[in-house]
Amino acid sequence: MLTSLLAFLGACTLVAASPGPSTVLIVKQSLRSRRSGFLTVLGNETGVFVWGVVAAFGLSALLTASQVAYDVLRVVGAVVLVWFGVQTLRQARRTKRGGEPDDGGWEGVEQSGWASYRGGLLLNLANPKAAVFALSFLPQFVPEGAPHLPAMVGLAALWAVYEVGYYGLYVWFVGRMKAVLSRAGVRRRLEQVSGGVLLLLGLRMALEG
Repeated sequence: MLTSLLAFLGACTLVAASPGPSTVLIVKQSLRSRRSGFLTVLGNETGVFVWGVVAAFGLSALLTASQVAYDVLRVVGAVVLVWFGVQTLRQARRTKRGGEPDDGGWEGVEQSGWASYRGGLLLNLANPKAAVFALSFLPQFVPEGAPHLPAMVGLAALWAVYEVGYYGLYVWFVGRMKAVLSRAGVRRRLEQVSGGVLLLLGLRMALEG
């Protein structure tokens, strides 16, 4: 059991360390404030847990069996990514026109807590690859002889909690660097990069077969 658990946490670290849309969004929101960043993390990890539970019940197998269902979710995910990318690029343009905010930071443009949480949740749930990955990832770490359903739900919960801590370090680090990152020029460049990455990821998801 302990060996399986350590292997699972090691695999979770590798998964979290792989750059993807969620990482980009978490960093982007953390540039606004630690609160926005952390609530985005909570939204994203709620999505991780949901997909884990879906995989535990075998429902995500429908996405692998049905090309239509997979394509529908893929297109929805692409639209979400493109929307986030466009919004971020628009924010970069506003920053360029407005210059340095009066408070020297991003507090004036901080989103509501619900908007930050919803953004992280939506981005994760709209990604069909997250569902398929959970289906293939979690069963590998179910201990031999353990009840399959409770074990997979427990692993999904552990996965989500572990990533809250992992991505929380991103939020903390960005907060520590806020004095530098809050400068208008630096902030605008980071917004442009983040928006461009999200836009390209959305276009790639839309075009892939």
